[in-house]
Amino acid sequence: MSAPTNSTPTETPSLLGAHVQYVKGAAEETIGNITGSPAWTESGVADKKAGVDGMKAASANRDPATDGYGKAEEIAGKLTGCEGMEQEGAQSRQV
Repeated sequence: MSAPTNSTPTETPSLLGAHVQYVKGAAEETIGNITGSPAWTESGVADKKAGVDGMKAASANRDPATDGYGKAEEIAGKLTGCEGMEQEGAQSRQV
């Protein structure tokens, strides 16, 4: 089993994409911890950090009036326990 590769997006950060990257990183880190593979663990930690950084960047550049998924984003935030996503969704719905 080889370690996954990290990719760095060069386009405008997406809140949803950043969440996906964070979840991917959490899964990789868990696999690394279970299997004892430092490569998987390190890759997971890096993806989680990139996901958090992406979420921050996407939130900073976001216009709730035109961006976001409203109710769907709010529900996804509740399901994943991500308060930021839940708040962004609620804010998108109000505009």
